Amino acid sequence: MASEPCDACGEDVPIGGGISGMWSSDPQGTGGMTLEFPDGSEFFLCFDCIDDLPEEPTAADVADAVEE
Repeated sequence: MASEPCDACGEDVPIGGGISGMWSSDPQGTGGMTLEFPDGSEFFLCFDCIDDLPEEPTAADVADAVEE
């Protein structure tokens, strides 16, 4: 299974899908998502870090979480 580090906490986040998950009897889902903002910035965050953001986060909110 592929993984990618969370931009905020640095933990490896599993990325679901792909051929490896197709044959597994215990498939694992994706543990995060990429947030894209109108200014063109993108951040890949785990669901725990996303939960720590405000209800309608801005790029500045995410950038602050990444810097912490």
